[in-house]
Amino acid sequence: MEGFEEPGFGGSGDLMFDIVPIFIGAVFVIVISIFVIVIVKGISQWNSNNKQPVLSVAAEVVTKRSEVTGGSNDTSASTWYYVTFEVESGDRMEFHVKAQEYGTLVEGDRGTLTFQGTRYLGFERNRQSQSL
Repeated sequence: MEGFEEPGFGGSGDLMFDIVPIFIGAVFVIVISIFVIVIVKGISQWNSNNKQPVLSVAAEVVTKRSEVTGGSNDTSASTWYYVTFEVESGDRMEFHVKAQEYGTLVEGDRGTLTFQGTRYLGFERNRQSQSL
């Protein structure tokens, strides 16, 4: 059977079997690279925060927001909570806070914000005397 070629994109093999392993390998390398970049960025931010001084400044809660991710089909939803504070200089800083803290803060609250770099450490509301 000289001169017989198998059907496909060439005489020696199928193009699909040549390209698919390269494509899968490239996708694998990209996914692993992104994973490594995210880990390195997180460690870098953590290290940077640890080098910053712990600061306590007078601040006001100016806004709150939440972000929901996931929740489609059979996946569970995750909610992230953020609070924006304004300090006396007029600068605003947004921090990720826990759900319990988010629920206790109210826009307009004034008090002392404690943070280290981009890490939120707490907010102590000014206590005002209430008269009846």
